[in-house]
Amino acid sequence: DVERSRGLGDVYKRQRGFWPDSPSPFDPKAHSTMPFVHTYLPQSTSTSQRDAVVQGIHQALVQGIGMPEDELFNMVHPYAPGQFAFSRSFNGVARSDAVVVVEITMRRGRSDAMKKALYAAIARNLHEGAGVAPADVFIFMHENDYSDWSVGHGRFAMALVQQTGAQ
Repeated sequence: DVERSRGLGDVYKRQRGFWPDSPSPFDPKAHSTMPFVHTYLPQSTSTSQRDAVVQGIHQALVQGIGMPEDELFNMVHPYAPGQFAFSRSFNGVARSDAVVVVEITMRRGRSDAMKKALYAAIARNLHEGAGVAPADVFIFMHENDYSDWSVGHGRFAMALVQQTGAQ
């Protein structure tokens, strides 16, 4: 019988309105990842280089984790000389004065292998498209859940996930 073959997880999903018509929030491919990125770069960065940095990060997210093209949310923070103190040799990496820090917040669910590939793609894209030395690309990530987001109108993002039709 189909009902019994679905298992307890599916019963849970069905009871909460996720079954069968709406995608499950437990399926990372069923909903967008919508990362929010903060990019910190030297104040002397040109507009064209800044745009190339933003696009390099965005394309790495699109290609690396399947983020939809229209999910571009990147807050750029220029910093003046003396506003960012950092080790020029931490972990054996020789850094210049032009460190670009990429802080990514997104819904949890990516494997370590996906993150490793994403970080490499960001560094490669920034080097090829914006001339940023790979040693100067510093990336870190925060992961959270739908309940940690509101993406418009002050609405709880989990409510958007649970919708079962256009509203």
